[in-house]
Amino acid sequence: MAARRAISSRTLQNLSIRPAVRIGSRRMPQSANASKMAVRRLHATTAQLAPATTSAASTATNFPKTHEKVEQPVDTQNFLDNKFVASQATQWIDLHDPATNNLVTRVPQSTDAELKAAVDSAEKAFPAWKATSILARQTIMFKYVALIREHWDRLAASITLEQGKTFADAKGDVLRGLQVAEQSCAITSDLKGEVLEVAKDMETRSYREPLGVIAAICPFNFPAMIPLWTIPVAAITGNTMVIKPSERDPGAAMILAELAEKAGFPPGVVNIIHGAAKTVDFIIDEPRIKAISFVGSNKAGEYIYTRGSANGKRVQANLGAKNHAAVLPDCNKNQALNAIAGAAFGAAGQRCMALSTLVLVGETKNWAPEIAERAKALSMNGGFEEGADLGPVISPQAKKRIEDIIATAEKEGATIVLDGRGQKPAKYPNGNWVGPTIIANVTKDMTCYKEEIFGPVLVCLNVETIDDAISLINANEYGNGTAIFTSSGATAGKFQKEIEAGQVGINVPIPVPLPMFSFTGNKASVAGGGANTFYGKPGINFYTQQKTVTSFWKSEDAVSTRAKVDMPTQS
Repeated sequence: MAARRAISSRTLQNLSIRPAVRIGSRRMPQSANASKMAVRRLHATTAQLAPATTSAASTATNFPKTHEKVEQPVDTQNFLDNKFVASQATQWIDLHDPATNNLVTRVPQSTDAELKAAVDSAEKAFPAWKATSILARQTIMFKYVALIREHWDRLAASITLEQGKTFADAKGDVLRGLQVAEQSCAITSDLKGEVLEVAKDMETRSYREPLGVIAAICPFNFPAMIPLWTIPVAAITGNTMVIKPSERDPGAAMILAELAEKAGFPPGVVNIIHGAAKTVDFIIDEPRIKAISFVGSNKAGEYIYTRGSANGKRVQANLGAKNHAAVLPDCNKNQALNAIAGAAFGAAGQRCMALSTLVLVGETKNWAPEIAERAKALSMNGGFEEGADLGPVISPQAKKRIEDIIATAEKEGATIVLDGRGQKPAKYPNGNWVGPTIIANVTKDMTCYKEEIFGPVLVCLNVETIDDAISLINANEYGNGTAIFTSSGATAGKFQKEIEAGQVGINVPIPVPLPMFSFTGNKASVAGGGANTFYGKPGINFYTQQKTVTSFWKSEDAVSTRAKVDMPTQS
């Protein structure tokens, strides 16, 4: 995901540290005692809020609901030992509201001491957390799920402010992560071991144990969902963790950390640090970190997978994608057109499972203008605005890259059916806006097909038969997901069996499995060929290691006086 990088290429800026909390002016009582009491109350309130970012300095019912300029942004803090801790960083990353480009917060490049302190905290907490009964951990997870539901709107508002998604889409971001947390509550069934009496008086049992300290490196495009792919699964299996949210939108992760403390997770189970490449390299090279979970671009993910694996760590890494949908003439046309427009342009196309490529079979090559009509009806606006269907892209740099790729399509001979360049809502002229764009008559050698655009751009290729469509899709290096639109069960069955992508939708444009299953992308979309996938049973296996114990309790006295040196067969 070239534009979805968890490692920002932006140069970090040296800035003076602003106050962490704004205390508004108020008229103080005249008496000295009353004045002192008011000051004590104010300090107590400030300490209780312990804001981690501008968006996290809120409550379940009081949070940002507009794109109005933040008059005095709050610096983002670390989360160590269940406390928000102001960073002593000398390098800071400015975070802007994508709808306005107004400053929202400054994110620190956590210092060497802060990075080490996070791992120290997790390492110290691990023995006691591992020894905590599974029922006690499950009880805490039930509370965590309830708190996420209680703070659902607050989490979504943070995502809208920092990442740019519409509020409705941001709520979906939270929900898909919440579902993983809910499924984690089934750990008492999912973590059962196996036992077998293999011979007289001898049994073998196999079960799973936590790894220790693990880490997650999260992308900008799902600020709540991706941290929740790690926190519930890793914690309930007995691990402690260090999370690095994207430096572009850490607010949701900070709220999730706050809720983890409220739910009862002991100090050190969840720690959050910040930064860009320096923090990533620390996570890769720190020997006490046993496993790394990463979602992001191919370049960053391949680097993390290769270097992390060389350091003896487990690494799961979801990388880039080019998700195709084959459209057959016999499909339910109205349903297909609506589904395609929603899947291509929702979240401004900034989803690893966005439908970015259409393979139009036979006469459906003439349907691109009709899809364009559906796309024109979508409202591009600030995410807090009523009725908004898609918001801005994450940054001015992302906007430029998307528009540059659209320009290459024109130059290379494709047809721009719908051009989103230059569009912007009147209320937010300074945002990072790219409107829905549809490019037809694309061929495999064009830049717009070869590159992951990661924006609201749909490219359309034409083929004659379903066999041609399957061959084209299988020839692509990526294998995150694919879909087919058809009314024929036989055609759908053929597609399902012959297609190589790891997640297949039949009349479903974004086939992301629910967490009782697993996220099963493959090929170049998952480092290591898809061996380590996210959540579900494979997720539990990733965060645990198997232990097998064979025990022998002889029921009668031993009578032999001579040792046996033959290979034990346990028979």
